[in-house]
Order: sequence, then C-alpha cells, then structure tokens
Amino acid sequence: MHELSLSLNTVDAVVDHARQQGFRRVTKVRLAIGSLSCIESQALQTGFEFACRGTMAEGAGLEIEMIPAKAWCEDCCQSVLLQARGMYCPNCQGYRLAIETGEELKIKDIEVE
Repeated sequence: MHELSLSLNTVDAVVDHARQQGFRRVTKVRLAIGSLSCIESQALQTGFEFACRGTMAEGAGLEIEMIPAKAWCEDCCQSVLLQARGMYCPNCQGYRLAIETGEELKIKDIEVE
C-alpha cells in the first residue's frame, strides 16, 4: 500500500514546514492529486490519519482535490482531456499523447494555528 508511505512523507513535510514557521498545530491539509496517479483516496485518508498520530498534525483534516488528466495530442496538435491511461485522443483517435496533468501529488496548502 504505497498510500501509507505517501501519507507519512506528506505529514513529515507538512509538520517540518509548520515547525520552521513557528506554528504549534496543523489543522488542515489540502492535497491535489492527479486522476492518473493510481492513488486511492480512501487509503490515503486512512494513512494520513495514522501518520498524523502523535504529531502537531494529529486531528488535522485532509481535503483532496482531483486534477483531471490532460494530454497534448501530437497528431492533431490539441490539448485533450483523458478518462484513463492508454486512451486515444478523443478528437482524432491518435495515440501520440504527451501527459500534461493527471500524474501529480502536491501539497496545495495547509491551515495552522
């Protein structure tokens, strides 16, 4: 379950940043996750709650924003939305697609006290 290691790394980064800035508590974390990232939101939520235990982020809420998958089609020279990996261009049915968004995992922001 790679979501647990992602959760542990995310909480470590958030707590380190909050400490460096002199805050005493993290109350909310917002993540942006690409729809092609193969990250299961519920598993990430569970891992996040576990990772927060005993830290200044214990009890913090987690909000997840899904980022749609977008690719540049080399055949028709257009940016297109994808529903899944391995999909063809919905405009020209070409397969020469360069992923632009949809694979990321970003800490969007945190709320602190």
